[in-house]
Parts: sequence; C-alpha cells; structure tokens
Amino acid sequence: MSTLVKEQQEIDVIVKDILADFDGRKNIDAVDIFNKPDKREVQELVKNLFKIVYPGYFRDKSFKIYNPSNSYAVIIEDTFYHMNKQVFLALDFCKKRGTMTEDDRRKESYRICKAFFGRIPKIREYIESDLLAAYDGDPAAGCFEEIILAYPGLIASTVYRIAHELYVEQVPVLPRMMTELAHSKTGIDIHPGATIDKNFFIDHGTGIVIGETAIIGKNVKIYQGVTIGALSTRGGQKLSGKKRHPTICDNVTIYAGASILGGNTIIGENAVIGGNTFITSSINPNTIVSMKNLEMEYRTSENTIATEELHQSEEWYYII
Repeated sequence: MSTLVKEQQEIDVIVKDILADFDGRKNIDAVDIFNKPDKREVQELVKNLFKIVYPGYFRDKSFKIYNPSNSYAVIIEDTFYHMNKQVFLALDFCKKRGTMTEDDRRKESYRICKAFFGRIPKIREYIESDLLAAYDGDPAAGCFEEIILAYPGLIASTVYRIAHELYVEQVPVLPRMMTELAHSKTGIDIHPGATIDKNFFIDHGTGIVIGETAIIGKNVKIYQGVTIGALSTRGGQKLSGKKRHPTICDNVTIYAGASILGGNTIIGENAVIGGNTFITSSINPNTIVSMKNLEMEYRTSENTIATEELHQSEEWYYII
C-alpha cells in the first residue's frame, strides 16, 4: 500500500470519527445551520438600521437616486423583511415563551417587528438627545457630523437603543448579537437589557461595561474604563432576573476607570465619581467621590527612590 493511500484512509477514519461526534447531544452542536440566526445577516441588519436612524449618513453612494423617499421606503421594507426573518429564527430559543409552533412564531415575529418599527421615531428621539449630549459635553467635538461618523460612544449607544427595544419584546439571542457587534467595534460593552434614559454621553469609551440590570438616568456622562457591574456572579443562573447592577441617577458624571458594583448601589443625582474609585455602596446626591492621597514613586539610575503625594481637587478626575 502506498503512503498516499494509507494517509487517505487514516484521514477518512479521522473525518468519520469527528462526524460521528456531531450527534446533537452537546450544546455546541448546531448542524441545522439554516434554522439559527445568522451573524452576517444580523450585521447587515444593523447597518441598514443605521441607514434608517441616520438618513443620509450611511446610505450606499455607489448609485444615484432622484427620489430619496423612494429609496428610504425600499430600505425600510427590506430591513423589516430581514428582521422578521431573524426574529422568527431567534424565537426558537426563547425559554420564557415555551414551545411555539412554526405558525405561532411567524405571527409573533411579525408582531414584534411591527411594534419595533413603530418605535423607531422614539429610538431616533433618544439618539438625537445622545448626539446633543456628546456635542455639549465634549469641547473637542467640531460638529454633529464628526460625532455621528467618528465617535465610538454614539455608535455603541445607537446599537444599544436598537437592541434594547428587541430585548423588551423578549427576543432571545438577537439583541445580544447586535450589542456584541458594537462591542467588538468600539470596545464598549452595553448589555441590551440595561435601562438608559436620554442625553447619555460616553466619552472615549474603550473598556466601558454596563450590565443587564443597570438603570441609568438622564444627562449621565461616562468616561473610558468605567464598569457598572455586579458584585458577584457566583450564583450563576439563580441570579437571572434579579437586580444585580447599580442605579445611576440623573446628572451623574463618572470618570475614567471607576468601578460601581452591586444591585443595591444607587448613585444619587448630581454626584461626581472620580477616576479609579471602587464603589460598592450607595452615594448621596450632590456628592463628589475621589481617591485620596495618591502617591507617585520615582526611581533614578542609582536606585534612589523619591515619592510625591498627589492631592486631588474637585476638578481633577483623571480626565484625558
């Protein structure tokens, strides 16, 4: 027997053994790939929803149009069709709804999409408020166009506001797929279950984490590296549905690197949370929280060590 024939037989055995392991008994088995939400289609869905939310900013300029309204009508109808398809597939995974027949899923997916598209004006109203908050809150912002086209915080909050409406309708899988697309692009991780009011501004953004049960009020400003998270997830699925993440009241500013943890933690109105602080209990309204007496260490080539104590003022919170 030639070496080539022997190797082919050995490879055939390997392939056969691996295929036999695709027995459907493992949670990672999904051989029926046409009955699952498609990552690429979800990505395209988000792109088209941006065209609807920001008309004119993200349209395809490779072809000419004489009637923009006709073009938008086509985009809206096409996006409705594709969202309906993905919601239909996602509903097969919804534990809360129980087992659904194919006809029930089809009716429910249409109802959800109809409700979602009916709320697009509300979604756009909230996104407009986020845009204004970014412009008012960032002296580096040159114009609205710069924020829409270049600011990762607005990208992440826009995807969140889209995904949140599907989360409210108890659509499984799909909202999280959407926010994870934004997470991979911006480094900002907002769970679609979080509740975030108007005028929300993320500055810089990288490394921000906002958990599922977080509640954030109006006019909140968050800098890079902030975590609004849970104290512990050791309870696993037993904690599902419980309030695990903090409540941030209106007009709060949270500076870079701060961690605010726990479902019972409430940050009162007008509070300022300084950089690198670690908070696990509630903060009263109108309070400024900052790290005290930081110490810098300097080493010379002769291994001489010098230290300098840094004192924070109310205006010094690790802003970049």
